[in-house]
Amino acid sequence: MKLGKIATLTIAACSLATASTLPGVAAHKMHTKMVGGAAMYPTKNIVENAVNSKDHTTLVAAVKAAGLVDTLASAGPFTVFAPTNAAFDKLPAGTVDTLLKPENKDKLTAVLTYHVVSGTYTASKLMGLIKAGNGVATLKTVQGDELTFMKHGKGIDVKDEKGDIAHVTIADVMQSNGVIHVIDTVLLPG
Repeated sequence: MKLGKIATLTIAACSLATASTLPGVAAHKMHTKMVGGAAMYPTKNIVENAVNSKDHTTLVAAVKAAGLVDTLASAGPFTVFAPTNAAFDKLPAGTVDTLLKPENKDKLTAVLTYHVVSGTYTASKLMGLIKAGNGVATLKTVQGDELTFMKHGKGIDVKDEKGDIAHVTIADVMQSNGVIHVIDTVLLPG
């Protein structure tokens, strides 16, 4: 009986030791964040993770309507500033419904790609750019216009070309093809 308990403990200890030394296993668990009630796994791409977030159903529907699923599932890397459903709700009534109409696909695509920057920009990398820019950094979006970044307390604000400001509410949600930063306001190109 004692031998059985010792064997069980030994097997459990070996399993734990093996799991923590396998490439990616410990890092995977350590970097997994919860967004919209779902785990965002760094081994999955932007689309594979976003579809599981209850806070991003509007964004996912918009990405599908714009035909951007394959792009955001590609190798990238991309940095996505992902507005929540509540952020879309702050837009004037009817805006989202209008953008989702097939005849407005180009406009919808422009709005969505304005939330995407080529490359992987973690919060620390953005903070470094902000510091180097004396409190302000700008990055060109996939859409072609720029976003402006500023420090806000310990976090980061993102300003669009119209002057609206989004706060990064969850930073550094790592993906296999980049990083997502959750924001509380939809950004609009100039």
